Amino acid sequence: MAKIFAPSGTLRASINLGNPVLASLDPATGKPVGVSVDLATEFAKRLGVRLQLVAVKSAGASVENVNQDKADIGFFAVDPKRGEEISFTKPYVLIEGFYLVRDASPISANEQVDQPGVTVAVGKGSAYDLFLTRELHRATIVRIPTSPAVVQGFLDQHLDVAAGVKQQLENDAAKAGGLRLLDQRFMVIRQAMSVPKARGDEAAAYLAKFVEDMKASGFVAAALARHGIAGAAVAKDND
Repeated sequence: MAKIFAPSGTLRASINLGNPVLASLDPATGKPVGVSVDLATEFAKRLGVRLQLVAVKSAGASVENVNQDKADIGFFAVDPKRGEEISFTKPYVLIEGFYLVRDASPISANEQVDQPGVTVAVGKGSAYDLFLTRELHRATIVRIPTSPAVVQGFLDQHLDVAAGVKQQLENDAAKAGGLRLLDQRFMVIRQAMSVPKARGDEAAAYLAKFVEDMKASGFVAAALARHGIAGAAVAKDND
């Protein structure tokens, strides 16, 4: 199996630093840390190969790494468009997507967002971008280069709504001030591991079993706790 996943002898794992629930840079070392890094490390250990982290700043770039053979595995939100070229495991973590507005905004509920004249900032190529592109029919989506830059883009461009990972929005809102999250999530993001479909069904099944083992053993829950991630839940069998 090592030859299928890591034919060069090194497993290349695409790590998205744009989602703080999954990974971030350790301020002390400058290296990526997080639940996705821990899973990649454990998977390389199981295969008996070296690990190379291919870190990028956005989900879109992370998907491109796998699609363009710059990485062997990735950590993405399950989405049908991405699933055209990529095999997903069942999710290992569930993350909530929320809307953020200014305190003075008249928008107070999710259903008020999809209206003519409303502008919504999203991270380009993120799960929220893909989902809202399908779901919003009247509002205008404004794509910001990376998810961590969404709130600043929302402020700089005087947009009406910012959409993204609840934790990221909360952190940015606390720094900026004068902002509030709407009371209800607009989607649940099912974060999974993935491998190119070109690697075959056997590889997809092997990766799927690995994820189930990591959930059942408590590895994922322990990683979330170790990295201080609040508000994300370990996915259950029926998620």
